Amino acid sequence: MTSSLPPSPRGGGRRRSDSRRGDAIFFNFSRGAGILLLAVMAAIAGFLAWRSGLALGKNQGNFLTTFEWTPDAVEPVFGVAVLAFGTIVSAVIAMAIAVPVAIGIALFISHYAPRRIAQTFAYLVDLLAAVPSIVYGLWGALFLVPHMSGLTAWMDQYLGWTYVFDQTQSGVTPRSLFTVGVLLAIMILPIITAVTREVFRQVPRTHEEAALALGATRWEMIRTAVLPFGRPGIISASMLGLGRALGETIAVATVLSTNSKLSLHVLDLGGGTFAQNIALKFGEASSFGRDALMASGLVLFVITLLVNGAARLIIARRKEYSGANA
Repeated sequence: MTSSLPPSPRGGGRRRSDSRRGDAIFFNFSRGAGILLLAVMAAIAGFLAWRSGLALGKNQGNFLTTFEWTPDAVEPVFGVAVLAFGTIVSAVIAMAIAVPVAIGIALFISHYAPRRIAQTFAYLVDLLAAVPSIVYGLWGALFLVPHMSGLTAWMDQYLGWTYVFDQTQSGVTPRSLFTVGVLLAIMILPIITAVTREVFRQVPRTHEEAALALGATRWEMIRTAVLPFGRPGIISASMLGLGRALGETIAVATVLSTNSKLSLHVLDLGGGTFAQNIALKFGEASSFGRDALMASGLVLFVITLLVNGAARLIIARRKEYSGANA
């Protein structure tokens, strides 16, 4: 008569020892990667601050309020007022358009479309997310800009009373901040959609079935179970898209008509962004002019950190954003 013997204590101890060693290696590797990331960010910030200090000490204007950008003049005068305004306004327009549409597409793919159609749409979204910026820029310059005249005229006619959408320059090609915002929305839409779709697919099936069992419609189930669970993911996806919108260069450079004028009429020509200004002027700038561009890059760096930090605080301080409470 045979009997099963318990595993050898020596063998079990060896397995536990190997598991602990693997956990320790992974923990140290993860901690080292995090420290390396912080070191790289600190090095970037230090480099930008050092080069910015060289330029700001000789600036004859107020760096934060001056509209002009002439760092290579005999008396250098440069500021980021127009660049900061253009960057923020175009990013806000892009987010206002892209985020609701991305959430709708993600919900359609994950909860409404048949499986075969959902797979096709998901593949197309992932494919669009990989398209280079220059392709979007060329498409925007050759196709989007000529077809924006009708939309801007309609907005001027029916929304001009808001002052923001009042077009004071008539009969011009709409190379404006609004056109840039629309182009950026198209660019970041696949990124936000792809991440949001994957978050919605992670919603526990029991949550959805419980809502449906209580008599909820599909939309009520999405509103009470899916959206609360996926809210942190939506915010993270939006911040990822916002980061691309804030730092976009080539696509904006091919669409926007730049000048040093700051106007609250977003349908008018003019404006600029940090990334576009750096891309267009870095090659022809002198050593001092490049230091000035580094100073504008430092401002963009700080804005990006503040935006991402604010998003993390929103998620951390609101308990209802946790998937565990969905």
